[in-house]
Amino acid sequence: MAVPGFTLGAFILLLLVSSVANYPNGKVTKSCRGMIPEHGHTPQSDPTCRISVSQMTFRPGDQIKVALSGPPFKGFLLEARDAENLSGPPIGSFTLIDSQVSQLLTCEDIQGSAVSHTSPSKKTEIKVYWNAPSSAPNHIKFLATVVEKYKIYWVKIPGPIISQPNVLPFTTPKATIASMPTLPPVSHLTKSFNASDCGNKKFCIRHPLNCDPEKELACVFLSFTRDAKSVMVEMRGPSKGYLSFAFSHDRWMGDDDAYVCILEDQTVHIQPSHLTGRSHPVMDSRDPLEDMAWRLADGVLQCSFRRNITLPGVKNRFDLNASYYIFLADGAADDGRIHKHSRQPLITYEKYNVTGYPENIGGSHSLLLLKVHGALMFVAWMTTVSIGVLIARFFKPVWSKALFGDAAWFQVHRMLMLTTSALTFIAFLLPFIYRGGWNWHAGYHPYLGCIVMILAVLQLLSAAFRPPLHDPRRQMFNWTHWSMGTAARIIAVAAMFLGMDLPGLNLPGPWKTYAMIGFVAWHVGTEIVLEVHTYRLSRKVEILDDDRIQILQSFTAAEAEGYAFKKAVLAIYVFGNLTFLTMFLSAINHL
Repeated sequence: MAVPGFTLGAFILLLLVSSVANYPNGKVTKSCRGMIPEHGHTPQSDPTCRISVSQMTFRPGDQIKVALSGPPFKGFLLEARDAENLSGPPIGSFTLIDSQVSQLLTCEDIQGSAVSHTSPSKKTEIKVYWNAPSSAPNHIKFLATVVEKYKIYWVKIPGPIISQPNVLPFTTPKATIASMPTLPPVSHLTKSFNASDCGNKKFCIRHPLNCDPEKELACVFLSFTRDAKSVMVEMRGPSKGYLSFAFSHDRWMGDDDAYVCILEDQTVHIQPSHLTGRSHPVMDSRDPLEDMAWRLADGVLQCSFRRNITLPGVKNRFDLNASYYIFLADGAADDGRIHKHSRQPLITYEKYNVTGYPENIGGSHSLLLLKVHGALMFVAWMTTVSIGVLIARFFKPVWSKALFGDAAWFQVHRMLMLTTSALTFIAFLLPFIYRGGWNWHAGYHPYLGCIVMILAVLQLLSAAFRPPLHDPRRQMFNWTHWSMGTAARIIAVAAMFLGMDLPGLNLPGPWKTYAMIGFVAWHVGTEIVLEVHTYRLSRKVEILDDDRIQILQSFTAAEAEGYAFKKAVLAIYVFGNLTFLTMFLSAINHL
């Protein structure tokens, strides 16, 4: 699994599933052969849509008008098959009549051999032309899969059979009536899960660590209880749509064994699934699950089931005798279809064997590298750079005495700016180390981060070649240095605003935005206070009555008073700055 990005920015992003309905754009080539949406629900048995044709006989090269009509539906897949071999490849090709609502697909390497929807908008009729190939079989049958909504769909709705002239009439083979698949029974839980056996008989994952699922509504709880050949799984947590967990070989999304409890119409569906890359989970058969039960109370969703430790021959189900990273996620669901989780899943810190020794563990919504990245950027661009700027702007006359060969204010300013650059460089590398490359799912945040890093390097280079005080180029240097520094600070704040909402960090609650706005206002307010104070101090004059000549007032007493005021303002500012910083670092630590 992976830490999806912001799409924001950011896990933003259309959901993709290998199915007819979960591809809103109708690109359902994966479903060509079986014509079965992988929704995890049982197909309906009595179709409400019908297929009609313009004529019942055809010759090679003929064009037959085919219509699919019925009550409003969202998705469809239409094919022509050999009536004597319905499991074979599609026959012939189609020509569109209205490309706004239908599109051609290439199935079994035959271009235009199937037709599907172009969008999930509701439709009541689709018309196309079927082109008979030169090597067409004697009898053709049209089939359609129609999706009304995620859990309501019909598979291979039979249409009319058309035949070539002068051939024997088609005889329907004697079919064996197959019973519709039945879902395993599901019961209702009567009480909350108990954590008393965690670490003793149960392998438990809890967030916050050691929370009590019986007393705390916000407690996210997942437990595994082993018996001889099977494992009983219990999962609960606050959710308005679904809860899910997955076993993964690594910390990235893809090739994972997942289980989803989906809330729909005050009912909870328990569904095994698997993940393929950064895509929507593909629902699998519920056959491997037993003893399924659920409960919904006070906005908390509970579900439980049993599965065998090993499931030889069952595709996509992992052997639970091995160790895996474990992910827990939640999100919204609509009409039984789950949406991308709004924040980074809770991930265990290391791999665990849930059928081994019972343990009581926790996890994190943000990996350590991303936490350190955020923390370092907050320290650099909230604290060290802000204090360094104030000292350079307002404290030159206050700390003008020499310290190790240069003015004290300059030494402090240089130390803070070098610290800012070092922290920025380290923080800049961490996401690349974590991702192994560029993150294409994080919106504008990484681009702004690169600009900040470039400006920080340029600031260091320009400072290294700073002209002497009275050099003609000094004024140009001062403006350039100030401009780049100001631009870097503004862009860094914008990057932090975006980064706080990325799934990899995603600080909780709306307070983070208000706190960041508060920090910006605190810094700008401090600069305004010091700017006004400096201006008023410089304008203290005496006007001589005779010559009306302005002269500067003696600053002996005024300077001492002014410097004391600046020091007091700086102390108050640093205290407030560290308060804001502590809030953000504490929030990161508790992710």
